[in-house]
Amino acid sequence: MDEQTLGTGLTVLIVDDEEDLLSLLEYNLEQEGFEVVLARDGVEAIEQTRAHEPDLIILDIMMPKMDGIEVCEKLRKDAHLRTIPIMMLTARNEEEDKVEGLDVGADIYLGKPVSVSVIVSQAKALLRSARRYDDPPDQIEVHNLRVDRDRYLVYQSNGDEEMEMRFPRKEFELLYFLASHPGRVFSRQEILDEVWGPDVYVVDRTVDVHVRKIRRRQHCFLLPGMSIMIQRT
Repeated sequence: MDEQTLGTGLTVLIVDDEEDLLSLLEYNLEQEGFEVVLARDGVEAIEQTRAHEPDLIILDIMMPKMDGIEVCEKLRKDAHLRTIPIMMLTARNEEEDKVEGLDVGADIYLGKPVSVSVIVSQAKALLRSARRYDDPPDQIEVHNLRVDRDRYLVYQSNGDEEMEMRFPRKEFELLYFLASHPGRVFSRQEILDEVWGPDVYVVDRTVDVHVRKIRRRQHCFLLPGMSIMIQRT
C-alpha cells in the first residue's frame, strides 16, 4: 500500500478532552483520507471503539470519567478489540509514565507538546507496521507451539489438546518475529525496525517492556524453545 492510499478506508479514533487538538487532528487526518471518530472522555472512548472498531486509536491519558491507562487496559483485555494499535499522546512525559503506558499495552507513546505533522506521520507509520502482518494466513510451529499470524493466536500443544493463548497486537508481532528466527540474537534497534517499522519513533525501552511481558507469559505458560535473546549494548 503506497503513501497516497494508506488512509483510504481506514478509521482513526482520537480520544482527548482538548477541543482544539481534536479539531486539528481531525482535519489533518481527514486530509490524508482517514475516517475520523472522536471521543472526549474514557467512557466515550470505549463506546466508540466498540461501535466503530477503528484501525488505530490516538489516546490521551488525562481525561474525565476514565483515564487513558484504564481505557487501554480494558481494550487489551477485550478479545475482539485487543489487537487495535494504540498511540498514547499525553503531557505526562516522565520515564515512569512512559513505562506505565507501554506496560498496559500502548504500541507507542508520544509526549506533548508535539507537532500535528509528527502525530500524523507516526499514525501512518504505525498503521504500515500493523498492516505488514495482515498478509495471507501463515503459521509457525516451534516445538509444541503453533503461532497463527492470521488469527493473532498462539496455541500450546499438550498431547491431543491445544491451549489457546491471546496476546495484544504488538506482543504477538514481537513473538511472531522472534519465533521466525529461533536462536538468533537481535539488537533492540533491529527489533524496533522489524516489528514497529523504521519510521515509527519509539525508544529502546519500548522493546524491554514488551519483552518483559512476553517473558511473564513464558513463565505462566511454560513456553519451551522460545528464549528471547537481545544483544547487550
